[in-house]
Order: sequence, then structure tokens, then C-alpha cells
Amino acid sequence: MPTMDTANTLNIDVAATLDERAEAYVTIAAALDWLRSHADAQPSLRDLSDYVGLSEFHLQKVFARWAGVSPKRFLQHLARDRARAALVAGDDMLSASLAAGLSGPGRLHDLVVTLDAVTPGEMKSGGDGLTLSWGLAPTPFGLAMLAESPRGLVKLAFLEKDEHAGSLTELHHDWPAANIERDDVRAASTATRLFTHYAKPEPVHLFVRGTQFQLKVWNALLKVPEGRLTTYGELAASLGQPTAARAVGSAVGANPIALLIPCHRVIRADGGLGGYRWGETRKQAVIGMELAQHAI
Repeated sequence: MPTMDTANTLNIDVAATLDERAEAYVTIAAALDWLRSHADAQPSLRDLSDYVGLSEFHLQKVFARWAGVSPKRFLQHLARDRARAALVAGDDMLSASLAAGLSGPGRLHDLVVTLDAVTPGEMKSGGDGLTLSWGLAPTPFGLAMLAESPRGLVKLAFLEKDEHAGSLTELHHDWPAANIERDDVRAASTATRLFTHYAKPEPVHLFVRGTQFQLKVWNALLKVPEGRLTTYGELAASLGQPTAARAVGSAVGANPIALLIPCHRVIRADGGLGGYRWGETRKQAVIGMELAQHAI
């Protein structure tokens, strides 16, 4: 893990706008890419600041604005021993959570996420009579495409630059008979609601289509608290199917709604990150921020 000789914590800049945090993520992502490729050299904060073209002071401000913690604290939580420490306490914890139907605040900034599944009839109709609104918006983890229906969010996908064609094609494939309209203003408003601090829990409704097994996996993911992690094997065991880790992995990878259905909280049993639909760098960023802020 890189040597970061600086203070452990900084106060989060709650006044930072979504655009400012999205801009900061560009630097964070570049830093994470570089650190991953230079890990063996144990680079210092000065090495990192030289690479991103900022002074050490300004690099710390970027991390504080984006994650609310110093580079040192953030990067400490990307080490495998920290990831292993954040794993949930075995199958019993997840099983108990599922049995109790536990869900509540703790997602992002005290969001209460509820998942509403598309019925077989609605799936067969392809969204006939339904109007979907989609748009692009900045987030603390880069540009995202958001799509909503009157019954809730149907898609949240991170993008590289403005490359949204693939996500839009997926939206049309999943909802071939729906009326699909672009509305970037609405998408930006939704992103602000999702990524802003609230004084009380904020309800967020998801409207997703998937197989019964996928829905079981996605609901199980909602029970993994922010600041904790699980493995594919533990997730499978919590569903009463301990030999289905590979199928669980496929369901995790098919998740249509990033962050809110927290597939990023599933890692390998050895503490390695594993794959991520929206890129390993972004998974590092999300996990690092969550673990650092929860001080695991």
C-alpha cells in the first residue's frame, strides 16, 4: 500500500456541489489507476501529487472534497487486510438479515431503498403504455445515465465520458414497447437527490426487471450495510444455495442499478476486489470511500 505521510482524517466538505465532486473524481480515478500500476514501488504522497499535477496540499483538498478523508486514510482502506476486516460476520449475519427483512438507512447518505419487481405480465408487454425518462448527470463517481419510470428508478449506469449509447441500447432492449424520452434536467435533479446529505432518511424506489433468482440476489445485496462487504460464497449461502456462488456472481453482474443495489460490496474471499460491471477503478473508489467513512 502506498506510503502517505500525512494526517489521517479531514472534515468532509459538505458544501461541495455535485459538479465539484464529479470533477474531483476525475483526479481520484487517475490517482487510483496510477497507484495500482505502481504499488510495488510504495509511492509517497509527493509521487502521487507529482503524477496528477497538483501540490500535496491541493491533492489533500481534492480527497477531502470528494471523500471527506485524507489520501492516507482513504488508501489504507483499499488494502486487502482492511477489505477482509469489512467482510460480514459469516453466513449467519446475512441469513438473519434476510429472515428479518432488514433494510433501512445506511445507503449512500441515509437513503432507504425499496425494490419493486416488474411482474411477468409487465415483462411480457415490454413496457407498453409506460413512459421512461432518461438522462445524463454528474455524480461523485463520474458521469452516469439514469432512467426513471413513474414507479421508480429503472437504471443507474456509470459511463466513461459521454459514451451512453450502450446503456441506452440496453434500456430499449429491456423496455422495447415503452415510450422513452430524454430529460437531462430530471436526471440531474435525481442525481442531486441521491448524492446529497440529508437530515433524515430519504426514500428511493427502484423498479427492476429480472429473474426470480436475480431478484433474490439483488434483495440480499440490499441487506449488506454500507461499510461492510460480503463474498459470492457468503451471499449464496445466505440464500440457502451454498453451491450457487457462480450463479450469484452472474446475478450480481447483471445488476441494472449501480450503488443503490450495492453489488460493489461483493468481493473475493481472499480480500481481492473481483470484477465490477462499471470498472475496477470505480469499485475501488466506492469501496474505499465507504470503508474510510465508516472506519472499519
